[in-house]
Amino acid sequence: MTQAPAPPSAIRRQHDREIVALAVPAFGALVAEPLFVLADSAIVGHLGTAQLAGLGIASALLTTAVSVFVFLAYATTAAVARRVGAGDLTSAIRQGMDGIWLALLLGAAVVAAVLPTAPALVELFGASDTAAPYATTYLRISVAGIPAMLVVLAATGVLRGLQDTKTPLYVAVAGFVANAALNAGLVYGAGLGIAGSAWGTVIAQCGMAAVYLAVVIRGARRHGASLRPDAAGIRASAQAGVPLLVRTLSLRAILMIATAVAARLGDADIAAHQIALSLWSLLAFALDAIAIAGQAIIGRYLGAGDAQGARDACRRMVQWGIAVGLLLGLLVILARPVFLPLFTSDAGVENAALPALLVVALSQPVCGIVFVLDGVLMGAGDGPYLAWAMVLTLGVFTPVALLVPVLGGGLTALWGALTLMMTVRMVTLWLRARSGRWLVTGATR
Repeated sequence: MTQAPAPPSAIRRQHDREIVALAVPAFGALVAEPLFVLADSAIVGHLGTAQLAGLGIASALLTTAVSVFVFLAYATTAAVARRVGAGDLTSAIRQGMDGIWLALLLGAAVVAAVLPTAPALVELFGASDTAAPYATTYLRISVAGIPAMLVVLAATGVLRGLQDTKTPLYVAVAGFVANAALNAGLVYGAGLGIAGSAWGTVIAQCGMAAVYLAVVIRGARRHGASLRPDAAGIRASAQAGVPLLVRTLSLRAILMIATAVAARLGDADIAAHQIALSLWSLLAFALDAIAIAGQAIIGRYLGAGDAQGARDACRRMVQWGIAVGLLLGLLVILARPVFLPLFTSDAGVENAALPALLVVALSQPVCGIVFVLDGVLMGAGDGPYLAWAMVLTLGVFTPVALLVPVLGGGLTALWGALTLMMTVRMVTLWLRARSGRWLVTGATR
């Protein structure tokens, strides 16, 4: 006697429970990460303007370096989740170890490249004569923590693939607390100045990496997975990450072009743009949390050979993305009069930012769909399509954005171009999701 299929309402409730269980801790971990820079800025800021300026330049370089390698988390999540779905935990953890070994190799390469070139990199960012020495000092010390941060990315991907987003939340919160305490103690207690801030961050990052490694190694021993580096596995991890690297670089190029165009519009516009971009980035954390849940859930379904389950989960997550996007957009509209005075008292900046923030608000449902489908296709291991779709989006956005100052458009027009960019992404991702070509089942894609 065959078992009757579960009613649609029960399936939706099951998906909702999974999404919430994974997305809420993921959101907390995502919010905790930028607090590292915030704590550093608050502590170093009291040393002087030159020190804070140096920290800002070095942090921008370090953040860029780490964000370029975020594929270590994304690709590892998808690969591990597939093997979890297939019921092969030993292979899942082995795949995760390959990602961690790749992170160590990439981290070592970054350290070797940045240490001798730190002064030139700082100069390239246009640091003043007073800020440059502090930026160089902070950069040279902090780059020692890059391997640890890349290990954190890869190990986070392992745990997400194992359907665990709570451990990354606990580690991120503990890391933030340790970072703040170490910074305060070394900067002021030990009198090390900006160097103390850099060392405090490096120690906190290494501590986070050590905790992650302990968790993964314990799991490897429990399931009999090898900890030794495997050249073929590391190469496979790198190959899976290349398309996601192309995707990330294309997105970074879009944001850099937008900032460059805003700078050409005038001081008030670039200041307003930074406010709007900061808010847009904050809202992205909430939507990215659903995308992270999507990576883990979709990979697991496909690994288990359940294409229909993956399709149903995708549909439900898109509904979540739209609902959360609508809620965030409404909050932005209601909070604009309160939000802007927190950043500026300049009437010109406020006048430029108000309509731009309205565009940000109206675009949030589109952003919700984009983030969710991005996560779904990452979870399916559909990196090559994501890469080409983002390159296409960059090709559409660039001429439109560059025409904004030529045609006399202001900041609102620029954010209209950014909304067009997100709409192009939505269309390309929706077409792929609708085609079903991403529904490739099995322990490997």
